[in-house]
Amino acid sequence: MPQTLTPQRERYLLLTLAGMQFSHILDFMIMMPLGPILMREFGISTHEFGFLVASYSFSAALAGLLAATFVDKFERKRLLLTVFALFGMATLACGLSPSYATLLIARGLAGAFGGVIGAMVQTLVGDLIPFERRATASGIISASFSLSTVAGVPMSLWLANHYSWRAPFLLIAITTVLFLVIALKHLPDVRHHLSQAKRAHPFSAMFEVLADANHLRALLFTMLILFSGFTVIPYITVYAVANIGIAQHDIFYIYLYGGAATLITSRMIGRLADKRGKMKIYRLIAIAAIVPLFTVTHLTTAPLWLWVLCTTVFFVLVSGRMIPAMAIITSAAQPKLRGTFMSLNSSAQQLASGLAATLAGFITTQSATGQIIGYDRVGYVAITANILAIAFVSRIVMHDQKVI
Repeated sequence: MPQTLTPQRERYLLLTLAGMQFSHILDFMIMMPLGPILMREFGISTHEFGFLVASYSFSAALAGLLAATFVDKFERKRLLLTVFALFGMATLACGLSPSYATLLIARGLAGAFGGVIGAMVQTLVGDLIPFERRATASGIISASFSLSTVAGVPMSLWLANHYSWRAPFLLIAITTVLFLVIALKHLPDVRHHLSQAKRAHPFSAMFEVLADANHLRALLFTMLILFSGFTVIPYITVYAVANIGIAQHDIFYIYLYGGAATLITSRMIGRLADKRGKMKIYRLIAIAAIVPLFTVTHLTTAPLWLWVLCTTVFFVLVSGRMIPAMAIITSAAQPKLRGTFMSLNSSAQQLASGLAATLAGFITTQSATGQIIGYDRVGYVAITANILAIAFVSRIVMHDQKVI
């Protein structure tokens, strides 16, 4: 390991990274519960809404590819803070967008910077946290997803319902300033990777990563997991309002209870994966996730309590897969290439998310009465990708495990 942190500094590091992750995850997630409002505000279809969600992901994927050419050439802290500040500015632009077209462009910019943030956060976890605690660390970072659902999304929806759809983006821009100040104090400088000999050209690190078969397997594994989730996730709110009969003002209950549950389970899953084995726990959770993937996409009508129960189980299991999975993926990277690999991995995640949202947008249509048609077929696609990921995980070698 490049440096050893005291338990207190490690805790501060993880909480700071979780806070930064919270901002960019909330920025990505808020588009989904805002779906019915934005479709009404701009008069757009499910296909156009799918593009609005996917623009973030596709830009993040492209940015991850570009970042892979230079991310290991800079000190980690300085690069992360710079990108995080640019992300805050792009999110502010989202809140100030006057039209669908300008919002689409602003979402693309936010995605470009947000994708690099996600890669840098996981890179720092891989650089600074030992293998035997890495799933636990991933669980803490994943708590940012839970916090964004239990607190960020409900608050954002309240602001959108009482003021304007623009208000949540302005709130996120403010949180970036707060976490930027905290990160300046608590993130350590990470320079160990800069001692490597200079490479011949900017793409050499990327080519070196892609020449490793284990890296390629880990990237494909990443794409399968994200594809299985993000065919379903972007349309949960739209489907709930249009088909299940959930009122727009009750949508926040989905995120409140789902986020509260994952806030509790994310750290439990992380500790369990470190104790019982990362691959074993991943398989168990991923197999269990098949049930909510099917249920959420096949229910036609349900009372609020039943829908919230189904979506809560969905959040716990579908997002819970990512905790041991990220520990596996991070450990699959050669340590000297971890920054480049994680940038490519972020690209793979975002590309899979964008493709999934776009495909789901084309599979589903809206009837004359406003109901969503074809969401059940989306569920079958998600389940298939999930099963492929379960079958594939055993082919990944975790490098850091060899030195334990």
